Amino acid sequence: MRSQVKAWGKSQEIKIPNEILREASLSINGVLDVKVYNGLTLAKPFGHMTLEERAEKFGGKLKLDGEFDWGAPAGRETW
Repeated sequence: MRSQVKAWGKSQEIKIPNEILREASLSINGVLDVKVYNGLTLAKPFGHMTLEERAEKFGGKLKLDGEFDWGAPAGRETW
């Protein structure tokens, strides 16, 4: 898909269609890393989630106490 670079004040902008925003899970005012590599690359920055963000995914309960069943051995590890 093509987009056009336009003037916006003393800067330039690239308009990204809504379907691309949805497909890339981006939102308005979201942050992107911009790199020059074989042209121009836009990428979502990687960021670690806080403990609160992780807990939110599990309904606020991380269940950090007790044992966890990791399943059967998958390699040369021993139990």
